[in-house]
Amino acid sequence: MKRSSWRFLWKSEDIRNKLLITLLLLAVYRFVANVPVPGLNHAAVKGLSQLTGAGGSLVGLLDLLSGGAVSRFSVLAMGVYPYITAQIILQLLTPVIPALERKMKDDPREGRIWMEKWTVILTIPMAILSAFGQINIFNQMLSSQGGAATSVLQHYGFSGTNLLPTLAAIISMVAGTMFGIWIGQLISEFGLRNQGLSLIIFSGIVSRFPTVIAQMVRRPDPLNTTANISDPWWAFVIILAVFILTIFGIVYMQLGRRNVPVMFPGRRVGNRMSMPVRSQLPLMINMAGMIPIIFAQSFLTFPAILASFFLNKTNWVGKAANWTYTNFGGNTWWYPVMFFILVVLFCYFYTDVLFAQQDYGENLKKQGAQIPGVVRGKPTQDYLTRVQRRITLPGAVFLGIIAVLPNIMTGVFKLFGKTDIAGLGLMQASGLLIVVGTVREIVQLIETELRMHGYDDRLIN
Repeated sequence: MKRSSWRFLWKSEDIRNKLLITLLLLAVYRFVANVPVPGLNHAAVKGLSQLTGAGGSLVGLLDLLSGGAVSRFSVLAMGVYPYITAQIILQLLTPVIPALERKMKDDPREGRIWMEKWTVILTIPMAILSAFGQINIFNQMLSSQGGAATSVLQHYGFSGTNLLPTLAAIISMVAGTMFGIWIGQLISEFGLRNQGLSLIIFSGIVSRFPTVIAQMVRRPDPLNTTANISDPWWAFVIILAVFILTIFGIVYMQLGRRNVPVMFPGRRVGNRMSMPVRSQLPLMINMAGMIPIIFAQSFLTFPAILASFFLNKTNWVGKAANWTYTNFGGNTWWYPVMFFILVVLFCYFYTDVLFAQQDYGENLKKQGAQIPGVVRGKPTQDYLTRVQRRITLPGAVFLGIIAVLPNIMTGVFKLFGKTDIAGLGLMQASGLLIVVGTVREIVQLIETELRMHGYDDRLIN
């Protein structure tokens, strides 16, 4: 008689301890996320949430991905994203540098250890640059918007009495990032296996959902500071319906596979030769995950951020900066169109990079396996690359639609005369992809652990 997995989830001491350790470490991380950076200018940080245009979009995205750490400008304002950036850089450099490619192919285990070591090393300078860049960019945004507070730090600069407070702020932000990475590694080792960084990002995103929902019910009126407004009930119903459909769509696309038939040679057992084994090689529809959205967002936001440094100029440089800031601010009709196109292009680019690193053609050749009708080696790799590019199209288009979903929903609500809908914060593509992907991986991991302990039922039937 089969036993329910949910019912017996806490019966296994091993699984229970892993879950408790994971929850405890996440609670510690969320507590530290409320620790402010030394020398914080609270008035300026409050002004960050009131930014509009490209600056407001960037701050909103960073705040969502950091779990509100940016709006509080805590020591975890950068989260673990310098580490993720370092990972992406090394992944992109591997096929470009022949020595790195050989190192990963000759001994994959040692290659992974080397990759992890240098990812941590590269994270430190990336975190320093990110901390300096984040402070400087936010200062420029505040200056361009006007107001009394023009710096997120009370004493900012690299000369005189401002030097030590500035260094203390940057060091604390770098330390916060390394602390987050350490917590993630502890979760992966003692908690849910290999889910540390995903859960760190997941916890931050989920922690913002109650705030967004509360704003849907009650928030200050920007036109009347003494009054409050809320989203209409029909807007809540529409957002909830789209939210649920989007989640189902993300799960469907993440589970999408193209199974390519593969024949493995028979094995000799004593004096007898076994028959060839027919198997399948699954190719993912969306292999790139959320990376294309991050690339496209950065590509479109960078011109506006760069232009913000020159908005106060009175010559042609200032005019060009104002034009760039306006057109790349996210409020033009072509912005979501370009966002969609870039997501699709980056999806193909990053998928090609990842797929080339797998080198299925050579690996299948070493195992003596063959795709029926295809020559081993490079022809196999070329064939699989063509198949992967074809099946990437629906995944890339779907990813592009998810990326511009907030813009689509904004246009829909404008038809009804509504321009201020707080619930659109639930539609952020990066957040939805991370949340859905992490939940799916956690469910699969727990199911695997439960099967090892004799519980055969699935968590989700």
